[in-house]
Amino acid sequence: MTGAVTKREFRDQYLDSNALERERGITIKAKAVALEYVHERQKYLLNLIDTPGHVDFTYEVSRSLAACEGAILLVDATQGVQAQTVANSLLALEANLTILPVINKIDSPIAQPEQTIQEIENSLGFKPEEIFQVSAKEGTGVEALLPAIIRSVPAPTGNPDAPFRALIFDSVFDEFRGVIIYVRLIDGAIEARREILMLGTGKTFEVEEVGIFRPRMEKCDRLNAGEVGYVIAGIKDIHDVRVGDTITLEGHEDSVALPGYREPVPMVFCGFFPTASNDVNLLKRALERLSLNDSSFTWEPENSEALGFGFRCGFLGLLHMEIVQERLEREEHVEVIQTAPNVTYEVVVGEFGQAQQTLRVDNPAELPEDQNLIEFREPIARAGLITPSESIGA
Repeated sequence: MTGAVTKREFRDQYLDSNALERERGITIKAKAVALEYVHERQKYLLNLIDTPGHVDFTYEVSRSLAACEGAILLVDATQGVQAQTVANSLLALEANLTILPVINKIDSPIAQPEQTIQEIENSLGFKPEEIFQVSAKEGTGVEALLPAIIRSVPAPTGNPDAPFRALIFDSVFDEFRGVIIYVRLIDGAIEARREILMLGTGKTFEVEEVGIFRPRMEKCDRLNAGEVGYVIAGIKDIHDVRVGDTITLEGHEDSVALPGYREPVPMVFCGFFPTASNDVNLLKRALERLSLNDSSFTWEPENSEALGFGFRCGFLGLLHMEIVQERLEREEHVEVIQTAPNVTYEVVVGEFGQAQQTLRVDNPAELPEDQNLIEFREPIARAGLITPSESIGA
C-alpha cells in the first residue's frame, strides 16, 4: 500500500530475512523500515520497527520502544492473548507510548476474533471499539489501520534546529565497512563528512555515509530530527559502539545523554567451547561480532579440565541460547561444544555472629567448604497468573 516493496521483489515475511527466522517462523532481530504514505493529499513518513514477540528477545523490544512514539500491539486471532503479549504491552505503557491493539490472522479458518477481543478487553483493558481486526496476509483492514496510526500516534518531538543528538538502538558488523550503527535522530540533522562523538565511549569518527531503510539500506544526503536510519563512520573496533549510547557532534561534549536502556540480566548460563582447541580465538572474535548485534547475551573466558579454554555465556532463556549457538555455527562458521545449561546460585559463608560474605557460584566445583556455609540461595521467579474466574476457588 505504500509502494516500499515492488511486486517483483515481494515475498512472504519480507523483514524476517534471516534463514533462522524463516525456518522457525519467528522474529529474532528487530528490523526498521521507512514508508512513505499519502493520506488525504498529505505525504507522511512512517518509521516502523518490527520487533520479536518471544519473551527471550524482550531486550530487542525494549530498545525499539525507546526509539518510538507508538506501538501496534499484534495479537494472533488463533492463539489469543499470550503471557508475552501482556509483558510487551506493559513495556510499551512504561515507555508512555500510544498503543493500537490489533488482532491479526482473521483470515485463518481457526481464527476466534470475538473471543480474542474479549481477552484483550479483560487482560489489557482496551475497549472493543479501539481494537482493529486485520489480515496481514490478505491486507484486510490495513487500509483503516494506516490512517489510525497518523491520527493517534504523535509526531516526533525533536528540535530540527538544535545540535545533533541521536540514540543508537542497534548495530551490525560489515567486513568491508566496519560497524554500521542504526540510529533514531532526536534533535538536529546529520550528513556525510561531519565529525561525530560517542558520549559513552568519548570516541570521535568522521561520517562516511548516512541512509534510511526502505527496507534495504538506501543512501541519502542527510538524516533529520525524528527519522530512523543508519550511519557508517569507518568504525573498525566493535568496542567503540554501545547500544543505547548517544551520538552528538564533535565539540558538543556537554550534550545531555539520552536515557539508555536497563542492562539485561542473564537468566541461563552455559559453556561454549570450540571443537578444535586451537579455534579459541576464532570463537572469541565470533562472540564479539555477535554480541555487537545482540547485546543481551554476556560472555567471559572459562577454563575446563575436560574441554580446555572456552567461554561461559549468559542468556535470557533457553530459546535465546539455542538461537545464539545456531547463529555462531551458521553466520560465523564456528563449531562449538555446548555444556548443559545451568543457573547461578548464591551462598553466604562465614562464622555465625561474625562478618559474612555472599558469593556467586556458577559451578558446583566452586562450592566452599560445608562448615562455613550459612545460607544457600536459588534463583526465584516472581510470576503473575491471569486466569478465568471459574478457574479460581475450590
